[in-house]
Amino acid sequence: MNAPVLRTEGLSKSFAGIRVLDDVSIEVRAREVVGLIGENGAGKSTLLKVLAGLCRPDCGRIVLRGTTISLRCVSEAAAAGIGMVCQEQSLLSNLSVAENVLLGHEDAALRLGVFYNWGALHALAKAQLDKLGSSIMPSAQTDTLSFGERQMVELAKVMAIENRTPHEPVILLDEVTSMLDTEQTETVLTQIECLRNRASVVFVSHRLDEVLRVCDRVYVMNNGRCVAQRNRGCYKIADLQQLMLGRNLSVEYRNDAPQVLITGSTVRLSVRALSRANSYQAVSFELRAGEVLGIAGVSRSGRESLCRTLFGAEEPDSGEIVLDGKSVSFAEPADAVRLGIGYVPVERLVEGVVAGLSVRENMTLAHLDGLCRGPLIDRGRERELVMRWVERLRIKLRAPETPAYQLSGGNQQKLVLAKWLIARKPKILILDHPLLGLDVCTRMEITLLIRDLARSGISILLIADTLNELIALSDSIIVMKDGAVSGCFPASTERPSEREILERMV
Repeated sequence: MNAPVLRTEGLSKSFAGIRVLDDVSIEVRAREVVGLIGENGAGKSTLLKVLAGLCRPDCGRIVLRGTTISLRCVSEAAAAGIGMVCQEQSLLSNLSVAENVLLGHEDAALRLGVFYNWGALHALAKAQLDKLGSSIMPSAQTDTLSFGERQMVELAKVMAIENRTPHEPVILLDEVTSMLDTEQTETVLTQIECLRNRASVVFVSHRLDEVLRVCDRVYVMNNGRCVAQRNRGCYKIADLQQLMLGRNLSVEYRNDAPQVLITGSTVRLSVRALSRANSYQAVSFELRAGEVLGIAGVSRSGRESLCRTLFGAEEPDSGEIVLDGKSVSFAEPADAVRLGIGYVPVERLVEGVVAGLSVRENMTLAHLDGLCRGPLIDRGRERELVMRWVERLRIKLRAPETPAYQLSGGNQQKLVLAKWLIARKPKILILDHPLLGLDVCTRMEITLLIRDLARSGISILLIADTLNELIALSDSIIVMKDGAVSGCFPASTERPSEREILERMV
């Protein structure tokens, strides 16, 4: 048996009096892929952040290659051969891909120790991108990339640690596949399998099929503690779910909404020949009251830009948006909000919440006008509303004044949803990957909430993580390819297969 390259002994960590790691001991052996699973808020990300030098434990120790180490920052972890790709992307948007990949370690690409040798810099960055089979140009400006493409750059950045340490590195991967398309995910999983030839890997994913595929061993976390460890071949997905949750759980995505009610309901939104240069062109569709309309498409198909336009975040060049029979236009998102449109973005911590504000402030931020008594906010009513939705959505937090950034990803997602539901029922909710990065229990809770919202008459535009999820949750589906609608499956027809949708996507 290989000796541990990295191990933790009794790590504990608390934030604001809440213990998020409780006596955690794990080990990672040489050239091994170790899975780390658990519900949102179980402590997985915090454990990786401790190992990457992003935060320090309250007690316990980290032993790397037989030596106890104390990591005070990310650079110390990198110097020791530990690199991490976080859930929250860390790239600098105003720099190029090459500058981000080699940031802080550009020595081999400097002239006179000061000036970039751009050719050398691009070549070094391309070598890391090539490891992932990525075609992203090293010279590309980072803010022009899609979320999935930026995730590939994050991976290339951490892979560069191999060139900066005499030891085989330890790579920490926190939900790295959660926003990648099928092809990118396959590339990353293949790369993880190859990594075991020259590195040790800790892999966090809520997609248990991925864990089952690439991991040699799996640690299960619950409420900040490691509650189980399983070796490859000694577990099935259902077994892991039961260990995570302490009970059996069957998640059913199937949409049981009567199709006749959907097709006979009032048209809530009509989009007519809507176009935006370099994003989408001549897009037309209708969305009815109580309908879930799924939008399928690969990255850069135009679907994300279309949704942002319908929320007033991007301006169309031509076409018409008709809401409840009246032509409307949005100069800014506030105009869409006033007309009853809410938007849950894919990058919830960047666009969905104000990270430094409290849960209470985030939840009521878009509806303060309805909470005022004269010139002042009615704090009593505000607290009552906030606690009602905290309890209804089972948001785990210490208190309403807890900063949003301290919540787990799943609880942040619930917070963003609550923001649109707290004061008045919206007419339309635009959901961009609402189940992204959520554990199986939270996915079920959000799925049931989406169905309840649709039954209450709210119209929903949905971009989903997978085609299986999109088909199961949607009443109708449109497919986008190269900025245009390439297929339509209305509610009156039989639900399409994944193959039928894929044929129109690629």
